[in-house]
Amino acid sequence: MILKRHSEESDETGIDLAPMLDFVLNLLIFFIITTSFIKEAGITVNKEAAMTGESQESGNILIAIRPNGDIWMDKRRVDIREVRPMIERLHQERAEDTVVIIADRESQTQMLTKVMDAVKSGGVTEVSIATLPGEGG
Repeated sequence: MILKRHSEESDETGIDLAPMLDFVLNLLIFFIITTSFIKEAGITVNKEAAMTGESQESGNILIAIRPNGDIWMDKRRVDIREVRPMIERLHQERAEDTVVIIADRESQTQMLTKVMDAVKSGGVTEVSIATLPGEGG
């Protein structure tokens, strides 16, 4: 009597997941690279509408002015005397950065002027004021 031995190796075939994992990883890298991250000033501000406003890319340095005169940079409240040194430091690190001032419609023009002066004396020449598109106030 002859006994046939079955080999321990199975002839089962499986799905090779390596190409699919490579594809998913490439998709993930693509989405991470192409995603634009929005920087926020750290507080909510009611902007004024302006008919002559021009659309532009967001600035790299955001400064918000609250109705009570509080100034916010990098999600923290700063004094007007701190604006110029912070701008100088940020401008030295990245000279191509621009500044966008987000002033609340109830804030005083005097505070906006002081902040703009501090920014320009800090070395940044490109300063914008954020507004809503619309028909003016």
